[in-house]
Amino acid sequence: MTPNPQVETVASGADKARLAGALALVVAGVAAFYLLGAQSLWVRVAALLVLLAAAVATFFTAEAGKRLIAFGRDAVREVKKVVWPTRKEAMQMTGYVFAFVLVMALFLWLTDKTLEWVLYDLVLGWK
Repeated sequence: MTPNPQVETVASGADKARLAGALALVVAGVAAFYLLGAQSLWVRVAALLVLLAAAVATFFTAEAGKRLIAFGRDAVREVKKVVWPTRKEAMQMTGYVFAFVLVMALFLWLTDKTLEWVLYDLVLGWK
């Protein structure tokens, strides 16, 4: 069996321009928020949100954005394949975990007290 060769995608000039445009829109949104300092907060936030929405829309038209959307769809498809436990199974497993934690806490407490007794009472003679 031969290993899968690495697939490299070459970004076109238009793709790079879309990504640069998206980045420019993000920078413009942040700049507009601070440059409109004399305006009310609602106007500043609206300008920021409109420019960020335009940046997101521009990003999703680029190849990287399309790959991100495809990844999200694949992830949703995989999550739908998961066999989730029933309520009864989930409650049983939760009970097992709580019981184990309780037993381990008791064990560690007894070990700590035993070592404390051996060290301080028997070895050092402190009481």
